[in-house]
Amino acid sequence: MSKPDDRFNRYRIMWIFVMFDLPTYTKRERKAAADFRKKLLKNGFKLLQFSVYIRHQMSKENAEVHINYVKDNLPPDGKVEILMVTDRQFGLMERFYGRKPHRGPEQDESEQLMLF
Repeated sequence: MSKPDDRFNRYRIMWIFVMFDLPTYTKRERKAAADFRKKLLKNGFKLLQFSVYIRHQMSKENAEVHINYVKDNLPPDGKVEILMVTDRQFGLMERFYGRKPHRGPEQDESEQLMLF
């Protein structure tokens, strides 16, 4: 049985990255790419940078549900990559705006709500 504070363990909390390069040469391809982005947003993913979306999950099991959602909604063409990392690994990422380091999370932490 896990301890109550295990649910906040930085090695248990996961981040999902969805990175993609989709063709947009034809009207059909542009629509497919736009629909894929809309589905990611509808499922709670946030834009990290163009064609890179992230989602915060409290466990690997929860993350796998959203990874399966992405897999079920893949566009017909193009390249999509899904990466899952722990909160600890995500915290080691170095971010820069221009040459200035950026401190702080991209994700709005207020979105997570825990009821005791």
